[in-house]
Amino acid sequence: MQLAQGLYRIGSYLRHRLTAFHTGGEGIHSPYLFYWVRFCLYDSNRYYAFSAIERQRQLFLQSHQQVTLTDYGTGQARPAVRPVRQIAATSLEKAKNAQILFRLVQFLSDPQWQENKQSARPLTIIELGTSLGITTAYLASPAARNRIFTLEGSQALVNLAKPFWQRLGRTNITPIVGNIDDTLPRLLLSDTASDRTIEHLDLVFMDANHTYEATLRYWNHLLPFVHNKSVVVLDDIHYSREMNRAWKTIRQSPEVTCTMDLYDMGLVFFDPAYLRRHYRLRI
Repeated sequence: MQLAQGLYRIGSYLRHRLTAFHTGGEGIHSPYLFYWVRFCLYDSNRYYAFSAIERQRQLFLQSHQQVTLTDYGTGQARPAVRPVRQIAATSLEKAKNAQILFRLVQFLSDPQWQENKQSARPLTIIELGTSLGITTAYLASPAARNRIFTLEGSQALVNLAKPFWQRLGRTNITPIVGNIDDTLPRLLLSDTASDRTIEHLDLVFMDANHTYEATLRYWNHLLPFVHNKSVVVLDDIHYSREMNRAWKTIRQSPEVTCTMDLYDMGLVFFDPAYLRRHYRLRI
């Protein structure tokens, strides 16, 4: 099983390298998406927030602490004792990818790219799969006014992330613990987790249960809350045949107008003004 999955990942990576291109924005047929690719996706500048977050990543990687957690991310919800350093080495989003998400939030926060260009409004962001909270911190850092709801199955992981967020001063993060199959619909359909019911979602980062069925369940819960300028980001789209199948199914949804395959992540756009295209980009 592990050998077959390893061979699949090698093959999918080679296919991506052969078919993807480093466009620099050329060939992207929307000013909005062109700007995003040219000045955000390929932006190599290090922003003020990166250093503190990456220092915390290193602390997690060096930690000998052990935690008992329930991991719904593989589809098997059973308690297990794992060292924090192992979780950090295997479960955290790569710095390069997490920093792309930071730039995406920064981009979406700019009023010129919002539907109402006259005034910037706070973004509503959902992250499925908190882990140790590194990616959450990247999502929360560009603008304190944005609301970030991060859903995680393990209380032990959230307990490790919270002091880190507090040291950074990220008070705009709301962690929600429990099986995402239960917590996600409750968050979307009630007002118990926020001041008001969630009316729309501007950005979603999906990095939770890596099975076809769970990914499509999450997608179907989220879809009624997206709008033309929303972006949904799926992590690990080539992690397994199941995840690749889920990615292909989502790409074919009638609501989706454009997607970008970055290999590690897939970005989904909904604006009907975009040409219906699927881009494979090398970063």
